This record gives sequence, C-alpha cells and structure tokens, in this order.
Amino acid sequence: MICADTLNVGVHFPESTAPEDLGYKALAVNLSDLAAMAATPRWALLTLSLPEADARWLDRFAGGWKELADPLGVSLVGGDMTRGPLSVTVVALGEVAPGAALTRGGACPGDLIAVTGELGGAALALHELVHGFTGGNPGMFHLKNLRRLQRPKPRVEAGLALAGLATACIDLSDGLSGDLAHLQSASGVGARVQLDRLPLAPGLMPLERELQVSLAANGGDDYELCFTFPPDRRADVTQALDGASMAWVEVGEITDGTELVWMDGRNRVLVAGGYDHFAPKS
Repeated sequence: MICADTLNVGVHFPESTAPEDLGYKALAVNLSDLAAMAATPRWALLTLSLPEADARWLDRFAGGWKELADPLGVSLVGGDMTRGPLSVTVVALGEVAPGAALTRGGACPGDLIAVTGELGGAALALHELVHGFTGGNPGMFHLKNLRRLQRPKPRVEAGLALAGLATACIDLSDGLSGDLAHLQSASGVGARVQLDRLPLAPGLMPLERELQVSLAANGGDDYELCFTFPPDRRADVTQALDGASMAWVEVGEITDGTELVWMDGRNRVLVAGGYDHFAPKS
C-alpha cells in the first residue's frame, strides 16, 4: 500500500511550529492513511523544501521524525531537498496480506459506524490558538489537545486489528463529516449519526453546543479511524480493539440513499464541513 501527503507552511502548520513537531507530524499523517488500510508501515520517502540550509533545523526535524519512525520500524529510503517555501511531502509504503486491505468502498446498509479515540481536540487547540482560549487561560486540557494537534498518534495497531472485521475504513484528517462523506461516496450509501454519541475530547464539554458540534464533527487533524462493520461482528470488533488497547464508540449506522443525517432530537441533513483545500477563501 502506498500513500502520500504534503504539509505546507501557513496552510497545514504555522511558521512557528517546532521542527521536532513538524518532523513527527509529517510522518504521522501518512502512517494514519496506512492504518486506515490495515497496512503495516515499512518505508517512507521524504521531500523537503526549505527557504535556506539550516543544519540545526534539520537535526531537530529528524529527531521528531525518528521518535515515531523508530518504534514502528519505518525506514527512510529516499527523497529530495529543494530551496523554496517550507513544505514537507512524504510518501509512505506499507505491507498488507492479499485481500486483507481495508478500503472506503465496502460499507453496506445496516452496518454500524464507529470511531476510535476522541474527536475535536486538535480542532479545539487550533481554535484557541487563533481565537483565544475558550476558558480564559491555557489549562491542562489545552495542553493535551495541543499535543494532539502537533503530534497525532496514528492508529496503526487499531487498523491492523480491524482487518477482516471492518467493511470500510477511513482516517479522520479533514473532519468526521467530510471524511465520512468520502466513505459514503466510495461505498454508495447514506449514513445516520447520533450526535450525542460522539466521543468529545477533553475541553469540549463546557463549550456551547454549536461549537461542540462544529469542532467534533467538522474539525480536522484528529487522525482517528472511522470504520463500519456488520452488527453481528460487534463482539469480534470489541475483542480485537481491546487487544489493541484502543477505545472506540459506535456513533451511527449506514443507510440506503446518499445523505448524511445528523440525529439530535430531530433529523437534520448535515452539510459536510470538513477541511477543503480548494474552497473559496472567505
């Protein structure tokens, strides 16, 4: 399995981002894609565009990269370096047994929808960096969520555990509503999601309901897995994810049709609000 991702300064990360955090995240977002395919990560290629040569910056970047790569056995096998605005492109490669890969296209009406971990934490951290702290000062929740934004943990073990159990899977990089819409489109199905079942990240609880919904459903950078499975495989999924020490929650079900319906006491069609690279600038 092969995937690729690019991170550009001012779009995917602020210029003030520590090189260690950028090195870690550049690899993490790609390993998250491999996790969603139930692939074991093996190799990566790295292309860097830098405004100027800076050996100290590169050492720190490499240190963050190795923090994630070394424990997972991911080898850097090539790449390129050019001069230009700060940009990082990674191509990651992984292995999966023939026929065992998860895709976005296998969900069927009646399947349950679930997500790993918690939602909205990274989006809350970014919201607070841009708009100020929702609680008036940066507290422990902000620091935890900031860590999720800067150093997301790819759910590699969870993805491997779901092989042969999930019918479809996608990682949540651009927000649940947007990424679930991609899964729906690939599978040709609709979806119904229960708002009160979303696993909210710490710090979201005190917020106004609309902001909670916006961050948890539309916020990006969670890098959790959203997956579907038949109801009769619930016990198997529970056992597999318990074995991977991964918390998860059922949030809805796959339906006929094409709409994504949000259930919050009344049926409401939710317009996908995840991040769109080519949306008109406001």
